[in-house]
Amino acid sequence: MHLLRTAASVATLAVAAFSVPVAADNHNLAQAVEADYDSYLEPLFVHFHKNPELSFLEGKTAARMAEELRAVGIEVTENVGGTGVVGMMRNGEGPLILLRADMDGLPVVEKSGLEYASTATQIGQDGQEYPVMHACGHDVHITSMVGTARRLMAMKDQWSGTIMFVVQPAEERVGGAKAMLADGLYERFGKPDYALAFHVNSGLATGKLSASEGIQYSSADSVDILVPGVGAHGASPHRGKDPVYIASQIVTALQSIVSREVQPLKPAVITVGSFHAGSKHNIISDRAELQLTVRANDEETRAQLLETIERIAVGMGKTHGLPDDLPVEVKVSEGTPVTNNDTELARRLNAVMKRDLGEDTFEPWEQKGMGAEDFAYFVTEELDVPGYYFTVGGTPQAAFDAEDNGGPAVPSHHSPLFKVAPRESVTLGTQAMISAVLDLAPAS
Repeated sequence: MHLLRTAASVATLAVAAFSVPVAADNHNLAQAVEADYDSYLEPLFVHFHKNPELSFLEGKTAARMAEELRAVGIEVTENVGGTGVVGMMRNGEGPLILLRADMDGLPVVEKSGLEYASTATQIGQDGQEYPVMHACGHDVHITSMVGTARRLMAMKDQWSGTIMFVVQPAEERVGGAKAMLADGLYERFGKPDYALAFHVNSGLATGKLSASEGIQYSSADSVDILVPGVGAHGASPHRGKDPVYIASQIVTALQSIVSREVQPLKPAVITVGSFHAGSKHNIISDRAELQLTVRANDEETRAQLLETIERIAVGMGKTHGLPDDLPVEVKVSEGTPVTNNDTELARRLNAVMKRDLGEDTFEPWEQKGMGAEDFAYFVTEELDVPGYYFTVGGTPQAAFDAEDNGGPAVPSHHSPLFKVAPRESVTLGTQAMISAVLDLAPAS
């Protein structure tokens, strides 16, 4: 991927940082968005990419987004659910439409080779210093939100209603949406008639867009298991209770849940991502800690997985003789439900995407993994808010062709090598979001 611009030209472009957008006049939407990218959004993307922040600690990113939205003429409220930002663009009678962009980065050392790669570090909530990288494309999402806001303000004669711009923290911790709702998002700003979001996808070619008419993403739960033990000398294991051995048995036993307890046609994943215990060769420690990620495609299976994990973990401790006052502890520390697109809304907007962006732009949806999204909280069945979540391609087709011919693999999300084509990603995401708004909130 080539450098967007030289540092000098980026600095020059940044001088125009808070100019008010000009109406598209006779230009079509695609031309207007492309022009806005060249004159404004490109240096903004570079800024966000070079300055990522960790979940719930996105203070500078949130402040910049608030500044950008205010510059467009939007009423802005900060510190919603922590670092969340809410912008309200009012334009007469019509539906209330929530547009969401997540803004947090990841604790990853960037090795993308990009000239504008992040070298940022940040002290996390645990007091430790971490490298930080936009390794999932959230810089694309917030840049596109600014582009969408600028263009909708310039096109107010073409739509009618209210847009709620939600700049959400901590998607990577699947906690930001829940925190904003707990802080009264819908009570304070109104319950939306529709909620929309998109994600750039490194596994999809640039110029392509895709969305499901049902399940879009799996549920995800972070499960922490603490296995206590009785410390002893490594040469006298009979004098203690070895938590490493007990935890190892738990890891092995957990594999039986998917293979022997979940209905075979229901997708499910249990991954033990972390196992920590002990300090020295000849010491039996007094604790072991496991960290799991758990995925499902329906809430019934999700509940079954979590209940069975606890049953097996606690039971394994008892099997190996842990006393009643030293039970295995199982805790779900983070979680998000399955993300389902509203079928009627998805059919409507998928047709809009094909109409406005071209039939060849739209890719039929295929779930290729069990990724998760906390956008689900905005559109839970209890809230009864129709939701539409789509993806836009982030990797040029040439990169996939090279991979197929034995070249380097296309980096996945959360990889230190992750990179996307920002122009193609930002402009397509912006065009798609505007097309959706124009269809859902036509001028009265």
